[in-house]
Amino acid sequence: PALRGPGGPPPAPRSPARGAPRGCLAGSVLAGALAIKACRLELNVKNKDRWCHEIQIMKKLDHPNVVKAFEVPKELDFLVNNVPLLAMQYCSRGDLRKLLNSPENCCGLKESQVLSLLNDVGSGIRYLHENRIIHRDLKPENIVLQDENGKIIHKIIDLGYAKDLDQGSLCTSFVGTLQYLAPELFDNKPYTASVDFWKIYFCMKDPKFIFAWEEMTGEVRFSAHLPNPHSLCSIIVEVMESWLQLMLDWDPQQRGGGTDPETGCARCFQLMDQILGLKIVHVLNMTSARILSLALHPEESVHSLQSRIESETGTSAGSQELLLEMGICLDPRKPASQCVIDGVRSWDSCMVYLFDKSKTIYDGPFASRSLSDCVNYIVQDSEIQLPILQLRKIWAEAVHYVIGLKEDYSRLFQGQRAAMLSLLRYNANLTKMKNNMVSASQQLKAKLKFFHQSISLDLERYSDQMTYGISSEKMLKAWKEMEEKALQCEQTGDIGFLDEQIVALHTEIVELQRSPHARRQGDLMENLEQRAIELYKRLKPRAPDHSYSDSTEMVKIIAQTVQSQDWVLKELFRHLSKLLGCKQKIIDLLPKIEVALNKIKEADNSVMQMQGKRQREIWHLLKIACSVMDACVPVLCQFGGISTGLPLFFLGRIPFAHLLEENLSYLDSFSTVIQEAKHDQNNTNPWTFLK
Repeated sequence: PALRGPGGPPPAPRSPARGAPRGCLAGSVLAGALAIKACRLELNVKNKDRWCHEIQIMKKLDHPNVVKAFEVPKELDFLVNNVPLLAMQYCSRGDLRKLLNSPENCCGLKESQVLSLLNDVGSGIRYLHENRIIHRDLKPENIVLQDENGKIIHKIIDLGYAKDLDQGSLCTSFVGTLQYLAPELFDNKPYTASVDFWKIYFCMKDPKFIFAWEEMTGEVRFSAHLPNPHSLCSIIVEVMESWLQLMLDWDPQQRGGGTDPETGCARCFQLMDQILGLKIVHVLNMTSARILSLALHPEESVHSLQSRIESETGTSAGSQELLLEMGICLDPRKPASQCVIDGVRSWDSCMVYLFDKSKTIYDGPFASRSLSDCVNYIVQDSEIQLPILQLRKIWAEAVHYVIGLKEDYSRLFQGQRAAMLSLLRYNANLTKMKNNMVSASQQLKAKLKFFHQSISLDLERYSDQMTYGISSEKMLKAWKEMEEKALQCEQTGDIGFLDEQIVALHTEIVELQRSPHARRQGDLMENLEQRAIELYKRLKPRAPDHSYSDSTEMVKIIAQTVQSQDWVLKELFRHLSKLLGCKQKIIDLLPKIEVALNKIKEADNSVMQMQGKRQREIWHLLKIACSVMDACVPVLCQFGGISTGLPLFFLGRIPFAHLLEENLSYLDSFSTVIQEAKHDQNNTNPWTFLK
């Protein structure tokens, strides 16, 4: 056998002391291990020629979906059986057959895997055909998997049966693996590249037939549809069935759809590109736990998407909240394709979660996914003895059902998590608005305190100066009204009732975050899934001939999984309802905070205006006082070295000494008032610091 296959485990290195070459080399240029392939010892001359031909073909190919050949390292560059070795890229994830045989895939690959396989293998085959090479032995064993930067890449290997069309336009040799040969190869007729389109399917009686199975009676049945159950959405199922009908046509001339005369490309590849280019949004309706798949039109808007969702679900566009995985709402200003991540085309990788904003109480859990007919048959009578061959199919569907129940819960839990993240975003916005409100309230209180202190002092000083004959009842009344208005502003700045509601809501949200139901609760279902898989694995190796068994253990697992899902979904929807209730409280609080903040700003502006008006009136009062003094006619009088100015008409009526004393007292008091006013004005902090 080969020293090492491209998809197998790396061999242990041999000791250099024994003179043998190392079996596994990691080249610095290749940055990875090499797979070394050698001929079998019993190869005849024809097969040796085929082997050398494979090496020649491999060395000239360079495509990410075809295993790349490299020069054999010098320490391994020797002949085995008179033929050279073949050094290839080592792919560590095994082949497609291994993946298909995995119990998790007993009813087909996931949608993301199907589309990835279609893209990679289709691209590799297109490359080979463009280079005029027919593979002729394409099967799951000849497709290997490699992990490149966290992404699984499929690569075509084993070109031992490949035919280079440059050697002749017609091919007539009978080569390949019997189970996967195209019909024309059995007839020994000339064939073309369309033999690669046949792939791994059998002869179909009708051009529309893409699936065949054998009944227990031995009768072979055909269908134009993919078998159920599977993991594909309805949109992909429809286009894949059409594509498979094209690829599995019995007529080699019609198979693949022929060549487009305008582009020169096979129509099957054009259709494949259309399938891979579909932008499909998968919407999980959290009110019904059902998935809605919609193919997006080019540049379709979010509003258009919501209208289509409304027609399918009955949830009005105005009540829809579409959340992405991280709890972010779809932006209505962007196209609907924002919810389709580049490179991810399936609902097992990307989902949009639909919530009904008119509801805060969700009534789940909902009815579990329906059982297939054959699984329902053993559930009704778990002790019935059935042939092992038949049980393999039934138990495969049972495993698929158990896995499906777990995945249904996982998707709903992810929807709950998106709701929690959305709630936290709303809560962050609430906290920001609350902080703005508290800050504005504190500034208002500080300004009101300063305003009350200053107006009290102004009223006191105003009363003192009234004895000198300067007063204004109108101004005094206005100041009194300012005091009353300031008291009303104090009431506006009182936000205690809102603050209490916000604190209580924050506490409730923290409790929801700490709740065990905020974390995944599917451990029991995962254990049951593993039990179902192990049970299926033990059944597969059993000889199918004349062997029977019941399904008691498998039915127990199904029943326990249904019960477990029912319990976790009850808790999930109860927790989800609490999340949505808190979110609604935030939605109700936000406009109240906005109103309170606007009122505080209005009160702040009022206080600023009242303070400015009063300051202008004080300076106007001072101006009047100065004008009165300037209006007096000065009369210079000398008395004890002190001079003063007095009105002339006072001299004839009041004794001079008394008049002088009164005037000096008046001037002294008024000067004191003016000096104090100037001193207060100079020592008063600028008002603008409170803005």
